[in-house]
Amino acid sequence: MDSTQNPKFLTSYLFFAFLLASSNLLTFFISTSFDSSCTFNQQTNTPSTVLAKPTPKYEAIQESSDNTQTDENLPSEFLAFTSPQKLPRGFNKNFNSDEIMPPIGRPCTLFRDLLDRYMSYNVNGSCPDDELLAQKLLLKGCEPLPRRRCHPAAPQEYVEPYPFPESQWRTPSDFSVVWTAFTCKNYDCLVNRARNQRAFDDCKDCFDLNGRERRRWTAKNGAGLDFSIDEVLAVKKAGTIRIGLDIGGGVATFAVRMRERNVTILTTSMNLNGPFNSFIASRGVIPLYVSISQRLPFFDNTLDIVHSMHVLSNWIPETLLHFLLFDIYRVLRPGGLFWLDHFFCVGDQFEKVYAPLIESIGFNKVKWIVGRKFDRGPELNEMYLSALLMKPLKNSW
Repeated sequence: MDSTQNPKFLTSYLFFAFLLASSNLLTFFISTSFDSSCTFNQQTNTPSTVLAKPTPKYEAIQESSDNTQTDENLPSEFLAFTSPQKLPRGFNKNFNSDEIMPPIGRPCTLFRDLLDRYMSYNVNGSCPDDELLAQKLLLKGCEPLPRRRCHPAAPQEYVEPYPFPESQWRTPSDFSVVWTAFTCKNYDCLVNRARNQRAFDDCKDCFDLNGRERRRWTAKNGAGLDFSIDEVLAVKKAGTIRIGLDIGGGVATFAVRMRERNVTILTTSMNLNGPFNSFIASRGVIPLYVSISQRLPFFDNTLDIVHSMHVLSNWIPETLLHFLLFDIYRVLRPGGLFWLDHFFCVGDQFEKVYAPLIESIGFNKVKWIVGRKFDRGPELNEMYLSALLMKPLKNSW
């Protein structure tokens, strides 16, 4: 019985094996002839499709950062500064490495035309007269700027500042500034531009030390939106407000007033159509040339007070402002004060956006005064907030 079935079984087995092999060969032939998606050729032809897909600029540059061809397009001095540098004494446990990477703003590489101009100079020679270019890079997010191996421009006939404390309230010499970057070419022009210029500028009269600057924050009985320095200092035990920061402090009159009360204040300021940093230094207080986008260069829980007038307002994107307010909270010590001085916005924005945003940070309210802002006209329906806020002595979470 078995002998009669074996030939039939073998014949069937061979037939199905032939059928399977034929179908596989046919599939392979069709796939290679019509260039199916599984073939190598199709993969090599796909870049046109990939390039058509929108890709964020930042990601595109980040992906090509290891590409030698791309790096060759960057200025040689930029590459010399940003390349890893071997530590002379080998591995350092503080760095957990045998090399050091200089900090540099990643967005610098996004603006290669500006970066190329900024980093093109003769090593050990004179730097280009390019203050406006440097500030443009800072404001675009190239922060911190790369270091350079050249000598910056200095006044031809430099005059030393007036001695302290005379320097605090006396206009410095014109020969203390390189004026090429500015519309005004001397301090007399800056002092009088409030009378000579019609354009609205929040700080166009701040170089006049005998004008409104002389009266700022000095009211004996601060009323409404105008808090006085003395009433703010009285909130804390005498002598416990010692060091702090003024964000966007103009010509640093706040820092000068605080120094008169034995408080050291550093002032951040950009040179927006005026030599603000040079002027601040001439007065005998300390300028910090950083934008509001940079993480505050202080360790956690270190400052007694942070102040800002006008600068922190509704021109700043909400998310950026949220990060900045948390950074202020970070650097303040427990019990430290945040003086938000004349924050402004449009009326309906205050209740819907900014009041909840500020309150979400976790400060305790010491003072919270809201009023109308009329200097640009009542039709704009702008509002002011002056607030004195305190970081809790204990964690607020």
